[in-house]
Amino acid sequence: MGNRGMEELIPLVNRLQDALSGVGQSCSLHLPQIAVVGGQSAGKSSVLESFVGRDFLPRGSGIVTRRPLILQLLSANSEYGEFLHCREKKFINFDEIRQEIEAETRRVTGSNKGISPVPINLRIYSPHVLNLTLVDLPGITKLPVGDQPADIEYQIRDMIMQFICMENCLILAVTPANTDLANSDALKLAKDVDPQGQRTIGVITKLDLMDEGTDAREILENRLLPLRRGYIGVVNRSQKDIDGKKDIKAALLAEEKFFLSHPAYRHMAATMGTPYLQRILNQQLTNHIRDTLPAFRSRLQSQLLAVNKEAEEYKQYSPDDAARRTKTLLKSVQRLAVDFEKLIEGSGDKVDTINLSGGARINQIFHERFPYELVKIESDERKLRQEITYAIRNIHGVRTGLFTPDMAFEAIVKKQISTLKGPCIKFVDMVSQELITTVYQCIDKLSSFPKLRDETEKIITNEIRKQESKCRDQVLLLIDIQLAYINTKHEDFIGFTNAQQMYNQSNKKIVTGIAGNQGVVPLSSLIVIRKGWLTVSNISIMKGGSKEYWFVLTAESLSWFKDDEEKEKKYMLPLDNLKLRDVEKGFMSSKFVFAIFNTELRNVYKDYKCLELACNSQDELDSWKASLLRAGVYPEKVTVDGQGSGAPENFTDPQLERQVETIRNLVDSYMSIIYKTIRDLMPKAIMHLMINSVKEFISSELLAQLYALGECSALMDESPAQQQHREEVLRKHAALKEALAVIGEISTSTCSTPLPPPVDSSWIQSSSPKKSVTGAKPVTRGHAPPVPRVPTHTGRTASPSTDGFQQLTGQPNRAPPSVPRRHPPAIPNVK
Repeated sequence: MGNRGMEELIPLVNRLQDALSGVGQSCSLHLPQIAVVGGQSAGKSSVLESFVGRDFLPRGSGIVTRRPLILQLLSANSEYGEFLHCREKKFINFDEIRQEIEAETRRVTGSNKGISPVPINLRIYSPHVLNLTLVDLPGITKLPVGDQPADIEYQIRDMIMQFICMENCLILAVTPANTDLANSDALKLAKDVDPQGQRTIGVITKLDLMDEGTDAREILENRLLPLRRGYIGVVNRSQKDIDGKKDIKAALLAEEKFFLSHPAYRHMAATMGTPYLQRILNQQLTNHIRDTLPAFRSRLQSQLLAVNKEAEEYKQYSPDDAARRTKTLLKSVQRLAVDFEKLIEGSGDKVDTINLSGGARINQIFHERFPYELVKIESDERKLRQEITYAIRNIHGVRTGLFTPDMAFEAIVKKQISTLKGPCIKFVDMVSQELITTVYQCIDKLSSFPKLRDETEKIITNEIRKQESKCRDQVLLLIDIQLAYINTKHEDFIGFTNAQQMYNQSNKKIVTGIAGNQGVVPLSSLIVIRKGWLTVSNISIMKGGSKEYWFVLTAESLSWFKDDEEKEKKYMLPLDNLKLRDVEKGFMSSKFVFAIFNTELRNVYKDYKCLELACNSQDELDSWKASLLRAGVYPEKVTVDGQGSGAPENFTDPQLERQVETIRNLVDSYMSIIYKTIRDLMPKAIMHLMINSVKEFISSELLAQLYALGECSALMDESPAQQQHREEVLRKHAALKEALAVIGEISTSTCSTPLPPPVDSSWIQSSSPKKSVTGAKPVTRGHAPPVPRVPTHTGRTASPSTDGFQQLTGQPNRAPPSVPRRHPPAIPNVK
């Protein structure tokens, strides 16, 4: 249908709002709110009352409006008002509405002219109004009176900015005709937030009170001080008319007679007066609906598509059907088993692109965390040689041994193997915790059924703990097996003969290593182990400060470049004699830091003894440590009990020295076999005993254990939140279908008036007060607060049956915190 005016469009929009309001959906057409801005006693409240056709706003001299009044007008068959703060009461008498506004204002601000940004919300139902939101704001004042603070002017300006900065707010800049328009505070504030003049309409009041022989013709014709949307003149009731209870209808007739009879205004009487101002606002509303409707239709269609499948399932769902409950239980357990397996095996439907989870984290524990923990427990060289020396001497006793005792080798090896129990048990605990975390991720989908979720969580967690205990016993058994028999016939073990030969050839090996490869690039230097961004964090500010570089780690060196194109190399650090240590995280830092240093106390980089490198996450830190471990950069050994921190052992017996070196080589050879075996066996044991067992349990045993509880029906009781969600989905589905049907009746070919062309509004000065609040010395004051970004509220619109005050989207019910407050300067002392 072709909508020729508001008479046909507004009822359809009302139906659309009614269809959506019951399900908490905003109409999102954002019918504009109209803020009336002006100085004290400029006639703002009279303009609002003219729209309603009733006397209901407080009257008086000075500052009367001391709190914002958000007035929602709703077309209805009967006429009454409701307040947000006492929504259970309907006000039929509009004098009572005025009294309630005055009482509510005094309750918050007191009775001595104080102000507050907390709005009063009033909704008026009437057959004579259109659906609009009007805002009556306090008048702009200069000097404080009564209980008002010294910065009253700035508080009011900030309060006004809360409303007029919103894009869907039409600004009525009200200025009395008997004042200088060029100094209008309302126009100055409007220009701050609407520099193009697209939302600002000038309203000139009190035309009937101008001095005899003067008129505002050039202003109303938009020739003297032009605005893009021009000016509209209105004549409100005088205070005498209000005191005499002059009817608003009679006042509108007197206004029309004034414009028709005045020689300066009679030629433009058709574009003056309150009825014309209402028509302009109606046209603005029509344009807004027309512009918003296509995008709104698309949004409703996408929302309907999103809830369609879920709504169809809920339509067939019967909470009290036992067969339906059993089927839902079976499906839930099956889905849980599938989700758990997908998270572990890495084939999930939703791939996490932010963090590692499930199988990926377990893989990281297998191949990065566990090898690193093994290396950390290796004894340092000095302490190991000292232990070998004491073992040899204690075995020989009072005699001087001629041969290297194999018992010393076995004692040292068994001690080294025993230290593996700690990292292996920690390894089991880490995997167990990760399994529990993965189960929690899957169980979250059962939140619709709290009892089922709790029982499932308890059963699976108990099973994981049970398998963890078995796995821990098995891991300790593997260590005990290694302790039970030291296999010196292993094919990779060097044996006594080779160990002695290694000692004899140690010096030759060093010499040939230096002379043999001059000018030849070793193949290992070409093998890239890892690349990534790291921050060099310990460079002083004088030398450039912390900076991020692209690091490349090979088997021979650590290089860093300006960026990942690897064209401009900053430095290359050989890995010889390097070790790494952990660095405590700074109090204010979000980075994870480790340090690289030289064991021979040489400078690592320029004048720095160590190089501190920072990552963005703990996972990234662990990964870099594991990569450096592969490259041969081992962690620093931390001496807990102080042993081994003294001077190196001084050998006075060359034979003892040879025996220590021989056993040292044997231990190193045998432990490398043990480490290799443990690194290989541990992930396999845990995979078999824990991960696969838990997967099998969830897929085949979980359902049986849930049935064994004997209360399957109770397990499937819905949570109150799920019941509410199901009802909301069904209501939303029905409302969206109804709303789309309503939109189908609305044609977008509404009549509209194009926006007038821009005009030169440079005559409006910036809104900066010229004098201090004391009237003493001038105080320099900045512009009005900058236009804040008003957050888009998806806010709920309550059902009329439960909440009579549906806030339109974007309507604040108190001053939004996002608008910056401007604190006034200190008041100068006047001598």
